[in-house]
Amino acid sequence: MNTPQRYGFLLLPGFSMLALSGALEVLAAANALLGEDAYLPSMLSLDGMPVRAASGPSLEVLGGIDRAPTLHAVFVVCEGDIADLELAACHAWLCDCAAAGLLLGGIGTGAAVLAQAGLLRGHRATVHWAHVAELAEQHAETVVSSNLYEIDRGRLSCAGGTASMDMLLSWIGVRHGERTAQELAAQLGLERIRGRDERQLVPSAARVAGGSAKLAEALALMEANLSEPLPTEDIARLVGVSRRQLERLFKQHLDALPSRYYLDLRLTRARRLLQQSSQSILQIGLACGFASGPHFSNAYRNHFGRTPREERSQRANAWRSGPAVREESPE
Repeated sequence: MNTPQRYGFLLLPGFSMLALSGALEVLAAANALLGEDAYLPSMLSLDGMPVRAASGPSLEVLGGIDRAPTLHAVFVVCEGDIADLELAACHAWLCDCAAAGLLLGGIGTGAAVLAQAGLLRGHRATVHWAHVAELAEQHAETVVSSNLYEIDRGRLSCAGGTASMDMLLSWIGVRHGERTAQELAAQLGLERIRGRDERQLVPSAARVAGGSAKLAEALALMEANLSEPLPTEDIARLVGVSRRQLERLFKQHLDALPSRYYLDLRLTRARRLLQQSSQSILQIGLACGFASGPHFSNAYRNHFGRTPREERSQRANAWRSGPAVREESPE
């Protein structure tokens, strides 16, 4: 049996539960496939106290950074702006980790914390698309990309959301071979591991948000929390506006209420998964934030005029029929 690798996840207030869960799921699946506890995750916070996630609940941790166990890797997990956080002690601790040769990673906007600590000089890194320009402007010594994730000489970073799964699956491939990574992806219900050079998908609505930073931030929160939808009140609180102000922004720029637009995002993702993945209908519904199969089916039918089962059957029939039934694009 190889020496277990203890991976620390430093949770900062407002972190994405989805991004953290994806990373932990990959490590748990790797342990099961390898038949040993190859990876031991440890949740940490700055002060040893529970940390509140963006979706509301607080997560208990093993301890604070001052009493962290011996680690092989540290991933900073956070979401959104980090300007208001007191991170001096965190930066010093991360520098000590780097000096000890630990693997360092950032999930969501975690790479921004590493960059502040001076640990990404000359490295490629990425953050959630809403913060790419800011990171590039503030840290010219870092090669900032809009890719889903980056792996560069002991520095890992990803955009958050489900990109944490692709990043760690790719890292597992580096450590245990590509075949192991592909087997893990299949076990997790993924069609493939997205490449590190794939660009983040910026929703067209976010481009419309142009001059409204608050709207862009709200859209980013929605995109990052499709499987665990946030209440409108929580989104408003996290971006620093009242619910009424948020509703006005959505009406002005997108002609929709936040809750309606959020539901459209989740159903659009569900449609894409029905058409392109082999996951079950129930798995897709749960992954898109629906509490049950009937709830998913009713919402889908109301939006698209057909049930998820009919959507998948239509796709299968079109594939079997071939070019003869391919729809012509309108002139």
